[in-house]
Amino acid sequence: MDEIIRTVARGLPGVILVIAMAATGLTGAAAITAALAFLGGPAGMLGGIAVLGVVGLISQGLAQYGIDALLIGIYQERLKTEPKEKLCKEIDQLPISWEQKLKLKAILGCP
Repeated sequence: MDEIIRTVARGLPGVILVIAMAATGLTGAAAITAALAFLGGPAGMLGGIAVLGVVGLISQGLAQYGIDALLIGIYQERLKTEPKEKLCKEIDQLPISWEQKLKLKAILGCP
């Protein structure tokens, strides 16, 4: 699940570029040039390239933080009403990365 969200987040700059290209009303190289210049504002095309790079970094960070925060919140609430052992076993079955499983288990105090 977390890998799917990260993959989608990596594609966000491309989606933004395509939308900006469509908004120009141009086609081909002229659309790319105009879209990058529009995104870059006073910095022009180079600024547009930088904006897309920053958007990629921010979206990846938000995707990572969002998944971690969501899982932590869910399991901390469930810990109030369910046994810790059950939740620890359930975490092993989640379709998330190994590092996220370890982080979640550490926060919940799993062995």
